[in-house]
Amino acid sequence: MERFVRSRRAALQEHVQHRQEVHVVLGNESCDLDSMVSALALAYYLAKTSLESKAVFVPVLNIPRSEFPLRTESAFLLQEQQIPDSCLIFRDEIDLHALHRAGLLSLTLVDHHILPSGDAALEEAVIEVIDHRPLEREPRCRVTAELVGSCATLVTERIVQGPAELLDRQTAALLRGTIILDCVNMTPEAGKVTPKDTQYVALLESKFPDLPARSVLFEALQTAKFDVSGLTTDQMLRKDLKVLSSDGLVLAISAVYVTLEAFLQRPGLQQDLCAFCQRHGYGGLVAMTISFNERNEPFRQLAVYSQHPAVRTAVCGVLERANNPPLDLSPLGSLYPNICAYHQGNTVASRKKVLPILKDFLRERGITAGPMHPADTGSCGTTRPEPKDSSAGCGESGENPEDSDVAGEAGAPEYEPRGRRDPARCPRHGDALLEDDAPLPPTPMNSLVDECPLDRGLPKLSAEAIFEKFSHITVVRPSASGSPEKK
Repeated sequence: MERFVRSRRAALQEHVQHRQEVHVVLGNESCDLDSMVSALALAYYLAKTSLESKAVFVPVLNIPRSEFPLRTESAFLLQEQQIPDSCLIFRDEIDLHALHRAGLLSLTLVDHHILPSGDAALEEAVIEVIDHRPLEREPRCRVTAELVGSCATLVTERIVQGPAELLDRQTAALLRGTIILDCVNMTPEAGKVTPKDTQYVALLESKFPDLPARSVLFEALQTAKFDVSGLTTDQMLRKDLKVLSSDGLVLAISAVYVTLEAFLQRPGLQQDLCAFCQRHGYGGLVAMTISFNERNEPFRQLAVYSQHPAVRTAVCGVLERANNPPLDLSPLGSLYPNICAYHQGNTVASRKKVLPILKDFLRERGITAGPMHPADTGSCGTTRPEPKDSSAGCGESGENPEDSDVAGEAGAPEYEPRGRRDPARCPRHGDALLEDDAPLPPTPMNSLVDECPLDRGLPKLSAEAIFEKFSHITVVRPSASGSPEKK
């Protein structure tokens, strides 16, 4: 596998220069570990088995190279297998449309089956699809589609049907690690793993018995997936980002996997947030942090940032007054005048639960950023931190939500001060996720696109949701060990 990956760039250049066919294996736009490994492994298999073809087989990662550092688990697994990312070919390094216009392009899609609108012209070049999600429409080409936990499972199935010598240890390690991560360590309670996933993980382990134990590998991949220590503030905010918009406001909602205290202490944070919003055209940012205490229970905080006081006040107000679900926000002190910080008492209110609150707010209120003042439109220079009163929130009322009358409204559950709730009424960590999330997420879309065709259908299973699900499994059902593990 390593030799194959290292040779792709030179082989591609040679075929383009001589106007010979280029067969691209393309993953989806999210370019998660499953998409990347499926593209690499299938391209490797096709190159070794399509002996009569004169085409060059090239795996392409469907993101710009600059985005790859955000895929920390992918970078980790490649490094573990000694495959340098410098040898990978990214979407901004190959002009698929030019190749198609020249009549040189063939496409195989893995981990998705519908191209985005910007690539619609490439559909006639698609000759095969391998996907593990429900088909939104039937592609007019060879299709392998099955509802399994990982697309890498279907790629493994294809590879093991070929010559035995094609499956080397590197390829097996990449495929197995991907399936284990996608299937949450093969734990049935997570609702992802299928018998076929289990079958092919066991087969890979039987062929290469020296592969690391499942739990060790899963923990390492999970740690890498949520490791943001090497990321800039901009990268940290883009790693798990959703964007909502109305006619007058574009709002970014980022899941951040550190404590709010650590986030607020990042050097140059005020300038970084200003530059982030200006660069991407956001009028405001909601950063939702999640970390875990010593009992492995989720601990949530959030911060609202905007250069525009009207936007900041309105967003804070709607979050403070939210009752479906109530977030149980307690204001925290902030050193920055443009940042409002909160402790979130309702730990089961994930970003998935907060997004509808903000969507309704944008739809019903239709607020705009208002006139831009010189302080808003200037460069993102250093702003002197100004300590804020930690006893008041940043919403319109300035009240602590626990002391407001929101909890007493009809139909809204009452929330007592932290530590004094009735255990019978306090939801267990992760219960809502296990009830609401479907086993299979919809076809990935561009992470910056707000509306997906399946938004009203199958729920999404985000990185945050998987993180919480696994936490719930380990805390609530410590005796559930899942599938037998290779030692």
